[in-house]
Amino acid sequence: MAQSKNKVLTAHVPLPLAEKVDQMAERLERSRGWIVKQALSAWLSQEEERERLTREAFADVDAGNVIDHQAVQAWADSLDTDKTLPPPR
Repeated sequence: MAQSKNKVLTAHVPLPLAEKVDQMAERLERSRGWIVKQALSAWLSQEEERERLTREAFADVDAGNVIDHQAVQAWADSLDTDKTLPPPR
């Protein structure tokens, strides 16, 4: 079986955060390293998705696929009235 390559990363974290990691590791019966890898992996995935969505939004703006601010504001203002406007398109 091939071994995966690893790199040791060191980080200084506030004591309350380290204690939460320890508590979670104990509760899940996993190592502290496993907890940190899971958290880091989830955070990186979230940031990659945020970056993808930002690039997609900028592409929409560049293509002119935008909704006028005044139309959005008028729709939002109408939400508290008896005559709600349809969402702008």
